[in-house]
Amino acid sequence: MNREPEEKQEHESGGLQHAAEHERPHKRLSVMNYLTILFAAAFLLLLLSYLMQQRTNSETIEGLKQSVSAMQSIDSLQKEKEGLESQVALLEEQVAHLEGQVSALQNETAALQSAAEDQAHAAEAMDWFWRIQRELSRGRYGSARSLVEAFQATGLEDCLPTDHPADPEGPSPAEQYQEILAVLY
Repeated sequence: MNREPEEKQEHESGGLQHAAEHERPHKRLSVMNYLTILFAAAFLLLLLSYLMQQRTNSETIEGLKQSVSAMQSIDSLQKEKEGLESQVALLEEQVAHLEGQVSALQNETAALQSAAEDQAHAAEAMDWFWRIQRELSRGRYGSARSLVEAFQATGLEDCLPTDHPADPEGPSPAEQYQEILAVLY
C-alpha cells in the first residue's frame, strides 16, 4: 500500500512534469511576445519623445531666428535713425547759415534802400537848389525867395550834399545855399 501512494505520486509528478514540458515553450513564447511588445512600446515612446523634442527644438530655433531678425531690424533702424539725426543736424546748421545770410542780405537791402532814399532826397534837394540858383542868376529875387520858402517847407535843406561832387576843394551845394540865403535875406 505504501507503494500505491508512491506510485500515484510518481504518476502524478510524471504527469505534471510532462505537462510542464509541454507548457514551457508556450510560456516562453508568450514571454518573448511580451518582451517584444515592451521593446516596441519603449521604442515608440522613445521615437515619440524624439519627435516632440525635435518639434520643440524647431520652435525654439524659429523663435531665436525671429529674435535675431528683430534685433537686426532694430539695429538697422538705429543706424538709420543715427544717419537721419546727423542729416538733421547738418540741415539745421545749413538753415542757420542761410538764415544768417538772409539776415545780412536784409540788412544790406535796408541799408541800400536807405541810401537810395537819401540819394533821391539829395537829388530832389539839388533840383530845388538849381531852380533857386537859376532864378537868382536871372535877377528874380522875389521868385527865388518864394522857391527858398517852398524848399524850406519840404524839409529837404539838410539833404543838400556837403561836399562838391566834381571838385572836392570847391564849395559844396550846402555852402552855396547858405551864400544864397545871405544874399536874399
